[in-house]
Amino acid sequence: MTSAAGSRDCPVITTERLTLRPHGPGDFADSLALWADPAVVRYIGGAPSSPEEAWSRLLRYAGLWRLLGFGYWRLGETASGRFVGEAGLAEFKRTMVPDLAGAPEAGWALAPWAHGRGYASEAMRAILAWADKTLEAKRTVCMIEPENLASIRLSQRLGYQEFDRRYYKNRRSILLQREIRKNEEAIYLPLTER
Repeated sequence: MTSAAGSRDCPVITTERLTLRPHGPGDFADSLALWADPAVVRYIGGAPSSPEEAWSRLLRYAGLWRLLGFGYWRLGETASGRFVGEAGLAEFKRTMVPDLAGAPEAGWALAPWAHGRGYASEAMRAILAWADKTLEAKRTVCMIEPENLASIRLSQRLGYQEFDRRYYKNRRSILLQREIRKNEEAIYLPLTER
């Protein structure tokens, strides 16, 4: 549902094992625990988030949907409701060359207990299927530190290809892109979208 020019409500998407839904104030404790965990942020900036930074991130998630019509989802196990992590698309207005403007940036972060279970792949396949069907952009991008081998492998399985390497905030990064697949049969459709 579109509520204003460019905005869209965050849909709830259900996959085989996950429910992707909008964030709410009640998700703050889980989000804070995720972003304060050194294992999670090791390749995402490297510094654990303070409560203030985690709260700002939660507010940003809501604002992305309101202003741009895409954003991040809260990931939870459908069967148990257990918090798995966060994933989605954003426009960060990064000051860098090459300019990533106009290309939603994909990202994912999972609680350490959820690593290696295929949850990031399952969530991102559903998110990219939604993006292929919904977004007007020509591509999505992602930025991954070279040492983050698990995320590089996942991005490649999702169809991302490297197009540049840069330093961003004094950290090495690989820039990858994936063309939006408007005219192709969606390979990774979620089970349901509400």
